[in-house]
Amino acid sequence: MNDQGTSGTLTGMVEAELPSLAAIYRQLHAQPELSGQEEQTSALVAAELHALGYTVTERVGRYRNYDWPGYGVVAVLSNGIGPTVLLRADMDALPVQEKTGLPYASQVKGTYRDGYEVPVMHACGHDIHVTVLLGVARLMARLRGNWQGSLVLVAQPGEEGGGGADAMLDDGAYSYCPKPDFVLALHSTLHLKAGSAGYAPGNFMASLCELEVVVRGVGSHGSAPECGKDPVVMAAQLVLALQTVVSREKNPREPAVLSVGSIHGGAASNVIPDEVVLQLSVRTYDDGVRDRIVESVRRMAAGVALVAGVPDDRSPLVKVKVSHPAIYNDPELAERVAASLRLALGPGNVYRSEPKMVSEDFGSWSLEGKIPICMFWLGAAAPESFEASRKSGVPLPSHHSPLFAPLPEPTIRAGVAGLALAALDLFKAT
Repeated sequence: MNDQGTSGTLTGMVEAELPSLAAIYRQLHAQPELSGQEEQTSALVAAELHALGYTVTERVGRYRNYDWPGYGVVAVLSNGIGPTVLLRADMDALPVQEKTGLPYASQVKGTYRDGYEVPVMHACGHDIHVTVLLGVARLMARLRGNWQGSLVLVAQPGEEGGGGADAMLDDGAYSYCPKPDFVLALHSTLHLKAGSAGYAPGNFMASLCELEVVVRGVGSHGSAPECGKDPVVMAAQLVLALQTVVSREKNPREPAVLSVGSIHGGAASNVIPDEVVLQLSVRTYDDGVRDRIVESVRRMAAGVALVAGVPDDRSPLVKVKVSHPAIYNDPELAERVAASLRLALGPGNVYRSEPKMVSEDFGSWSLEGKIPICMFWLGAAAPESFEASRKSGVPLPSHHSPLFAPLPEPTIRAGVAGLALAALDLFKAT
C-alpha cells in the first residue's frame, strides 16, 4: 500500500474509533490523577492494551525524590523483524481548580505532595496524550499487515515535576522492550488550532532544573534583630542578586531562564525565623549553561550568608530537587515526522515552530542523545477561538491555566492519524 493509500485507510479507521476515543478522553478529563497517583489511568491504559494483544508490563517506576508508587506502563506489540518504535504519553494532572465550565469538567480533589488537599485538573492536555496513544494502539494492532518490527507504547506517570521519565528508566523500562530505534511523542497546545501540528528540528523544549535553597539564619525576637541573623532579609537579598545571573554571568547568545517561584519563611510578625526556603527553576538548552547557573546560585547564597555573618554551621543549603534534559529533536527524524504529518493533516496544517523555554521530561528517553527522539505540537484550539485570538491579540489560555480546554474530536483525530502515520513510516527504516 502506498503512502496515499495508507493515509486514506487511516482516515476511515480513525473516524470509526473517534466516538469511543472521545468518550475515553472525557472520562480521563473528569477523573484526573496527580503525579504519583495515576493508578486508575494506568489501569485503564493497561486493560485496553491487553485486550489489543500487547504484552503489557505495569507498575514501572522508582522515583528518586519521592516515595511514590510507580504506575508506568510499558506495552510491546511484536510483529516480525524490523525497527523498534516507541511512542510515549504522559498521564498525570495538576493541582489546579478547573474553571472551563465544561459538562465533563473535573470536580476531583486530591492530596498534593505537600500533604494539602487540592483541586485536580488536566490543565496540560495529558488526557489528550493518553487518548491519542490508545487510538494509535488500536490502529497499529489492526494494521499489522502494513508494518514489521516492534511497537512500544509507554504511558508515563509523574511528568509534572516528579521526574517520571527517570523513574521509569531507573526501574528498567527499557528492559521490558527491545531498545528503541526511534522515540516519538506529542504535546497538545492551544497555540495551534485543532487539526494542525507544529514541529522543530533541533532544540524543542528547554531542560529543567528545580532547586531548593534553604537560607539559614539565627532566630530571635522581632524587637531584637541584633540577637539573631535574619534569613528573611538574606532571602530578599538573594532573590535580587539572582536576577544578575542570566543578565551578567551568561553569554547573551545562550538562552536561559532563572525564576524564583516560591518563598516560605516565618509564621509571626514578631518572630525572626531560623530559616527561609526558596524554590527556583533553571531552564536552558545547554547542560553546561545549566551547570554554571546552578554553581552561581550556590556561590551567591553562600556570599549573602557570609556578608551577614552567619556561622559556618548555618550556611545555606542548596539542593537539586528535579533535573531533566532539554528536548532535542533529532533533525533528520523531525523532518521525517513532519512529512508524515503533512500527509495526514494536509501540508497547509503543519508549521515550523520556534523552540520554547518550557520544559518536559521526554528528553530523558533519549538516554543522553543515544536514541533519536522527536516531539511535536498537536493543535487543540477550537478554530473559531483561535481566529478570534489571532485577530484580537488576546492569547488563549496557556498550559496549566484553569481555563485550558482542548477541542476533543478534531484534536484526537489529528493526533491519532499523525502519530500513527509517522510510526508506520518509521517501520520502513532499515
